[in-house]
Amino acid sequence: MTPAAPLLLSVVSPVYRADVLVAELVQRLVRVLEPLAADFEIILVDDRSPDESWQRIQTEMTRDPRVHGLRLSRNFGQHAAITAGLDRSRGEWVVVMDCDLQDLPEEIPALLALARQGYDLVLAQRTNRQDSWSKKMLSRTFYRILTYLTETPQDPTVANFGIYHRKVIAAVLAMRESIQYFPTMVRWVGFRRAYLPVQHARRAAGRSSYSLSRRLSQALGIIMVNTDKPLRLLVKLGMLLTGGALLCAGVLLARCWVGKVYRPGYASLIISSWFLAGMLMAALGLVGLYLGKTFEQVKKRPLYIVDE
Repeated sequence: MTPAAPLLLSVVSPVYRADVLVAELVQRLVRVLEPLAADFEIILVDDRSPDESWQRIQTEMTRDPRVHGLRLSRNFGQHAAITAGLDRSRGEWVVVMDCDLQDLPEEIPALLALARQGYDLVLAQRTNRQDSWSKKMLSRTFYRILTYLTETPQDPTVANFGIYHRKVIAAVLAMRESIQYFPTMVRWVGFRRAYLPVQHARRAAGRSSYSLSRRLSQALGIIMVNTDKPLRLLVKLGMLLTGGALLCAGVLLARCWVGKVYRPGYASLIISSWFLAGMLMAALGLVGLYLGKTFEQVKKRPLYIVDE
């Protein structure tokens, strides 16, 4: 009986403002992965962090040839950095996780064990998120809105952390969209999936680089790249306003007929003109946003640029 071929396992982690965490991240990953795979690789993608993250990654690369590092030419964002790492991964199974150690490396064996039961991807569910109340509230609100607009169930307990078969990664990498958001891309490609409740740790050091304005901007981009339902809702609103205007016109004509309008036209004209002007500006703005995203996509610029 011939022995089974050695399993190649890849771990991809985007790195930003995590210079004090890189060494511990690699140490814990190596300790977890060595019993699992005869061959594995750890790919750390520095999203042009302003601290010494790249120097720490280079140090780990010199210590262990299984650690690979990429440094992007500028800050392209977490999900573009994930794509950069996935492009260079070679594993039959690929683990995607954040670098802040809130995703525990010690959960990887359980994810792999469940995946080997016949699943193409296993997503980690953070049943008890160790984040601030405001961050959890914003996350739940965003996913509820995204569920409504995309008409696809979204789980706020699931983020990037999970294990994915090579064919899932290949399908995700075929989606070269200008706005990358790994969780929704994974949901869109399908395949047989499972969910595994995992422990979620507090951030080991530092603080999240996502400000409220950046989160809102990212949420708007994710919604527009995943659904056109806001445009369809706008059409329905226009039809509703038209119906309401016709109804109001009928009421005003009836009042004029019986002589109950003493200053005809003034209030209705001012209110309707301001209201409709606001609606038209909002409609044009929404269409303009979608047109702008289309413009970004047709330029076909690279999703990221590697410096080192």
